[in-house]
Amino acid sequence: MLLPPLLPPPIRQKLPGATLIARRLIALAAVALAAACASVETTESGVVGVERRQSMSPLVSAEDINEGAREAYAQVLAQARAKGVLNTDAAQTARVRSISQRLIAQTPVFRPDAQKWAWEVNVIDVKDINAWCMPGGKIAVYSGMIERLQLSDAELAAVIGHEIAHALREHGRERASRAVTQGLVLGVLGAAAGVGQGGVDLAQLALEVTLNLPNSRGHEVEADRIGVELAARAGYDPRAAVTLWQKMDKAAGAGPPAFLSTHPASETRQADLAVYAEKVMPLYQARR
Repeated sequence: MLLPPLLPPPIRQKLPGATLIARRLIALAAVALAAACASVETTESGVVGVERRQSMSPLVSAEDINEGAREAYAQVLAQARAKGVLNTDAAQTARVRSISQRLIAQTPVFRPDAQKWAWEVNVIDVKDINAWCMPGGKIAVYSGMIERLQLSDAELAAVIGHEIAHALREHGRERASRAVTQGLVLGVLGAAAGVGQGGVDLAQLALEVTLNLPNSRGHEVEADRIGVELAARAGYDPRAAVTLWQKMDKAAGAGPPAFLSTHPASETRQADLAVYAEKVMPLYQARR
């Protein structure tokens, strides 16, 4: 996913406690670069069997990323509201929120703490084919995704379930950890977060690691598989994930949508989704 076009230039204001955070980041940088990341399990494996242990740097805490996401999400909504493009279609917004809530109700299967997240779901009225979920459950769906692809409820559930899966697996935090251990502290935490400018802009850091830095192929596969299980458990036909990507292919036309810029090849993806959709079909059939 790409940085949403609605966002203003990075705001370099000093957040409460920012100086303390900056000092902590700088003090930990040398240790984090020299030491291996901790191997953790962010989620249960589920029926789809996502079991990869993830590497997380002590320099990048879930608390800091989530705090930044909360502020970044508020910025996105404020600017969308100012432009008159936030939740402009009441019926469409209600539809997206209803589908999202059914999916969110299934998240404890993968991580029980997700029940306590401050989930938010909003629709931004722009023509881009895009959707995303920031850390801690901050979801946005662009109207262009729904309207241009003419998504069914099950296909929309596949999109939202995929994005929720990224948040459950903390893929943004994992990408930030990888950047840190590869010696990009100044590039990511300095330029993006404002280290050396008297404070750390956690909102900009959250934007960089969750929206601007591309997901790896492995991250996308994990999100696909968890997404189809969430959909099936919520009572949506998981096979709709395949038809979704068939529609994505058609929408690509002369050039792929921004949503596709960091995603795996469509043929490979559709084949994998078809396999895992069948694997979770009993979950879907049990809900019918």
